Amino acid sequence: MQTPILRQPKGASLLFGLSAFLSSEINAEPSRATLPDSFDGYEHYTTVRRGESTEHIMTEPNTIEALQQGLEAPDGSRFLLVDYRNEAIYRIFVMEKGPGWGRDYANNEPAGDWHFQWYWPDGSINEERDTSWCRNCHNNREDEQFLFTYDELMSHRQGHLD
Repeated sequence: MQTPILRQPKGASLLFGLSAFLSSEINAEPSRATLPDSFDGYEHYTTVRRGESTEHIMTEPNTIEALQQGLEAPDGSRFLLVDYRNEAIYRIFVMEKGPGWGRDYANNEPAGDWHFQWYWPDGSINEERDTSWCRNCHNNREDEQFLFTYDELMSHRQGHLD
């Protein structure tokens, strides 16, 4: 049985306004990973369940096609991990690739040219969390395009969620 990607009222807009936080204690590192205006056009290719969390993972069809053809994810690729708790969006992780973005990290711990960001459902950035932990984990998956769901993506048939 397919799990719906989003549990929003029919016709509800998924536009997210990014809000800025003014705080003396900002731990989030700078990131180029951006939240899209909507999830339209993204292909839901797998669901991961961990305890109370149900994570819907999606990307653009052209990214799936490129990876399934043995190519690298094209610049501009974006993966979304939409974390649901109690049938509501709890948080959204974004993993986005850009040309040369890996050089942004002076500590020499890039995960390729990928940047990461943690968003709350209202579109604001979680300013209290440093996403270097994302890079550190994903960096160990270089042989699978820095993805933990590479196998699921490779076996996914576009337009179908098995």
